[in-house]
Amino acid sequence: MIRMKSIFALLFLVTLISEKSTGQAPAPTLPNFEFSRLDKSPFTNKDLPAGKIILLVFFDAGCEHCQQAAKNIDRQYPSFEKAAIFFISLDPPEKMIQFMTACAPDLRKKKNVKLLSDSRNEFITRFGPRRYPSMFLYSPKGRLIDYEDNEETVFRLAHYAATSNPDTSIPSPTHL
Repeated sequence: MIRMKSIFALLFLVTLISEKSTGQAPAPTLPNFEFSRLDKSPFTNKDLPAGKIILLVFFDAGCEHCQQAAKNIDRQYPSFEKAAIFFISLDPPEKMIQFMTACAPDLRKKKNVKLLSDSRNEFITRFGPRRYPSMFLYSPKGRLIDYEDNEETVFRLAHYAATSNPDTSIPSPTHL
């Protein structure tokens, strides 16, 4: 009987821990961070362009869903034209460049698109992505407009990016 209770307690703890680790909520406001540019120079939240909607795409170069998300963002680029777009990865810069060259070659050439390396491994703890790819759209004031982790829902991000006026209040996301 004691053994059965111990097993039940252990299963309960494992379930509780796994729910907490996968139930991480996306950061509702832009947190402080420090990533690296491809030339290894630091890039912090203070380097974000003022007055622009910010799209952060957390990806893994080998992830097929991430590859599709990049292709979808590339296809819908006109909607993101006025946003600042940052692709962020734990991968080395060479793999990030290969990823963009293969999946979104036109996007890579845009002035408002940057690649950043998370060499300090802080994206996950600061932003709370649930899986790859994780896409965060923030208002110019740093409030979360939308979070998507499905490559097929890039159209929602595109809609918000194209229709949100940085000078007005942004609707809060309803499907997080």
